[in-house]
Amino acid sequence: MGATVEIPVWLFVLILLFAGITFASHFLFPSVRWFFRRRLERAVARLNERLERPIQPFKLARRYDMIQRLIYDPEVTQAIHEHAVAEGIPDSVAFEKARRYAREIVPSFSASAYFGFAIRAARLLSNALYRVRLGHLDEEALKAIDRDATVIFVMNHRSNMDYVLVTYLAAERSALSYAVGEWARVWPLSRLIRAMGAYFIRRKSRNDLYRRVLSRYVRLATDAGVTQAMFPEGGLSLSGKLMPPKLGLLKYIADGFDPEGRDVVFVPVALNYDRVLEDRILLGAVNHPKRRFEASISVIAANIVRQLWLRVTGRYHKFGYAAVSFGEPLSLKAFQARAKGDPTMKLGRELMRRIGRIVPVLPVPMVAWIMQDGTPRSRAEIEMAMTGLIADLPTAHIHMPRENRDYAAEVGLRHLVGRGILQQGADGTYSVNPRETDLLMFYANSIRHLMPGKTAKDSASAKEFSAPAGS
Repeated sequence: MGATVEIPVWLFVLILLFAGITFASHFLFPSVRWFFRRRLERAVARLNERLERPIQPFKLARRYDMIQRLIYDPEVTQAIHEHAVAEGIPDSVAFEKARRYAREIVPSFSASAYFGFAIRAARLLSNALYRVRLGHLDEEALKAIDRDATVIFVMNHRSNMDYVLVTYLAAERSALSYAVGEWARVWPLSRLIRAMGAYFIRRKSRNDLYRRVLSRYVRLATDAGVTQAMFPEGGLSLSGKLMPPKLGLLKYIADGFDPEGRDVVFVPVALNYDRVLEDRILLGAVNHPKRRFEASISVIAANIVRQLWLRVTGRYHKFGYAAVSFGEPLSLKAFQARAKGDPTMKLGRELMRRIGRIVPVLPVPMVAWIMQDGTPRSRAEIEMAMTGLIADLPTAHIHMPRENRDYAAEVGLRHLVGRGILQQGADGTYSVNPRETDLLMFYANSIRHLMPGKTAKDSASAKEFSAPAGS
């Protein structure tokens, strides 16, 4: 027993390493985790005091625990068994597939990542790229929402900047849990997005087991009061128009809704831009058989370097205005009481109607609308046409820079001419670049649903300019 055993140095070091890891995992790591967990709980408690809608315990649960809760949920367990029978595979194989889906869906929210990094980054990026404006906000209506209700922000989808802008503008209200598509499942972006509380969805999946796991997660989060954000259109608009609603997520929420339990309140959010960062990529995807966005990392990196170079050389200009409006909240409890049968389709249409009603009207979309018929116009004619356009939209949320119609026309023309969408002739008139007609229409389409049916020429002959709307 007292004999000496000789071992190589590398093996001795390896044994010490494993011993150290064992000691740390059994004695040190739990204490460290407890210490940081207590600090996190105190930080979240302080944060909840200033948030309009506190962060729910469900959102703060450990990701592993949430995955276990999801895959052992009775409804998911039943779905696993049905999938195994339908596919002729053992239940254990179906169970592992469900676990994989759960790991893919469930986020790992970090309050420090969200409020310490994401909010600051969203504010910095938004203000670096755009002149950000709040188009419309009914503060009283938002404050009147039941504190116990689950709030879901429903938005039109113009750009991937939508996530950034709304995260920034809703920072004082709550931490938003987004439903994000496949584009965000790229490392290392996926880890950051998951830490911000977003959950991934396969928008075109036809797998019934996957849908059952996803629907159960959405239902659990909704029942727990987690503040969420989603895009009823289901994806980015390729044409610039408002798209009809996709009903997947809305149906998951409506199907499991208990009128006697926690209410669900939808808050319509509408966004618009003087320049959508992906506009040419979106137009290029219109005719793609798989609606694929051809944007490689190298192209994105090259654009970032170009913008940095413009900033360093003093030639950088912001991409115009970006505006966000918050509309009239809709209570699911009140809506279901009025609806007959399955309310999902009616709910989707009503939400898109409320979103469309508050879409901000910005200088570039206004000038694009005026010029869409291809008729060359002088600046004075464009300004007069803008007067008529404003008169045709008495209830729209129009952002008029400096409260000045002429300056708004100047802003719109500057951006469209600068990008080559419009051309200025020797006689001073502006005309559409034939190669950029689709891009002009992309911006005109963003406000098409607000129009009363008149053409740009009709608007030009309308009554004289009155006090502009917006701020």
